[in-house]
Parts: sequence; C-alpha cells; structure tokens
Amino acid sequence: MHPSFTTFDQAAPIGDGRVALLFEYDGAAFHGWQYQKSGVPSVQGHLQEAVSRVANHPVDLICAGRTDAGVHATAQVVHFETPSVRTFRSWIMGINTALPGDIAVRWAGKMADDFHARFSAVSRRYRYVIHNHPVRPGLLRKHVSWTFRPLDAERMHEAAQALVGEQDFSSFRAAGCQSRTPHRNLHFIRVSRHGDYVVIDIQANAFLHHMVRNIAGALMAVGNGKQRPEWIREILARKDRRQADITAPAYGLYLVNVGYPADAGIPSEAPGPDFMQPWFSDEQQALVEGPEFQRHQSEVS
Repeated sequence: MHPSFTTFDQAAPIGDGRVALLFEYDGAAFHGWQYQKSGVPSVQGHLQEAVSRVANHPVDLICAGRTDAGVHATAQVVHFETPSVRTFRSWIMGINTALPGDIAVRWAGKMADDFHARFSAVSRRYRYVIHNHPVRPGLLRKHVSWTFRPLDAERMHEAAQALVGEQDFSSFRAAGCQSRTPHRNLHFIRVSRHGDYVVIDIQANAFLHHMVRNIAGALMAVGNGKQRPEWIREILARKDRRQADITAPAYGLYLVNVGYPADAGIPSEAPGPDFMQPWFSDEQQALVEGPEFQRHQSEVS
C-alpha cells in the first residue's frame, strides 16, 4: 500500500536545492508524459505548471521515465531545482490544488545534489492488465486491455522466461526508438491469472520504447494459441521487430515502481494499482532488487 500521508512530517521544510516528487496519474486523457509544444495535454505540462505556481518560479521537471499516450502510473518520480522552501504539506497540497483530478502528488522530499530521477534509478517495474472475457469492459475500458480470446496464463508465463536476463531486445523495440543500444537487463517477468484478468508483471533496469507493450502483444499471441511458447525465444534471437506480433494497447499499462538505491531517500511502497493489490501475495508484491541495485550497494559498502 501507499505510505500514509500522516506518517511523514508535514511541517518539514523542503527546498533550497533539489526536490523530488512521487506521484500517480490516470493517463487516459494525456498524450503521454512529455510536454507537447502543440498544446496537446501532457502530464509534464500540467505538473510543471502546478509546481511552478507553488515554487513561484518556472521549473524544469526531470522524470524517471517517459510514458506513452494512455499509459498510467502509480509511482512516477521527478526532480527539480528550486531556491524556494515550503513545508511537506504545502508542496503536496499546493501542487494538487493546481492539478487536474487525474494527477496527484503523494510525497515530496529534499534530495542530495547528486540525486537524479532518471539516472539514479536502477529499475523500472510495469504491470500490464488484460481483461480476458467474452464481453468488453465498460467501466474499466480505458484502464485495462481486453481480448475475448481465452488466454492461457501459465503458457504465457512459461514463454516469457526466455526474456529474462541481459539481452538484445531489438525484436521488441518501436521502429522510432531513440535508445543508443537495444540491450536491457530484464530482472523478472511473471504472468498470472486473477479471475477474468491476466496480469503481466515485469521489471528491468530500463525499457525501450514500446518494449513492454510489444512483449505483451507477443505473449497474448502465445496465450491464445496463435503461437508456440518457443516462438518468444525465436523472435528474440532474430533481433527483428517485424518478426513479433502486434503492439498491445497503451491503456492496460501501469508504471508501478521505480527502484532507487536504499540511500536515495525515495519512499518504498507495494506496487499498484491499488485495485490489484489484493490479487497478489506478499512475496509477489515484494520490491525486487536487481543487479544494478546490488552493484550500487557493494560500491557504497
């Protein structure tokens, strides 16, 4: 669950340097995280304006990782520089008052000068949620993916294990991906069924553009019997995006955790979204410390 607001010192002064925010958003109405000069609504645009209003000066927000249009986040992190000092409560309440209802800041903290929301992060964790039912969803239509074809979650999980480890994910990157390297270290991937929902839980040191959605699309092809489980390993080896299946829709995807070294100061919490937390055991909810985290800990010890 989220750390309780009241567990933090609400009168603590924060500012005069680098400040970090932990926040969540419903991405259905936004054209992704990144600010759009065209005026198209973005999470960054709204949050930057709200933070600037409370800080009383323009700010530039640096985020842990950009999300696509329609993608949601339960634990996104940003940092910014400010000479202003506000209390913990003033930052959060002031920013949230200036935000639309589908974005909410939950925590603010003063950070070390060398903290960086993106480059200090050692992992990103996503969950992709599929409503697997003959009838399309109504209330959750912009918050889960949907397929009427029956999915075998165990078969999907078996196939997905071929992706774990340091690999070349060229077969799962978008054509327009600007990353200098297709290599990523995938810490774990689990596929599980919870009633009419199938959830893909995945963590890596970082992700390529559309990587999670492309993996989800390929695993759904395995789950519905269109492809063999071995096909995932085969297309990974081919390093060719044209060999994989469709890109799964954005609205089933949630950024649920950004991992930082223990000394960074970002509060830890069970991965969301909240409505899914009862589906998972404590072990499945545990935060996973990948190789990059272990390397950092050995360097500072």
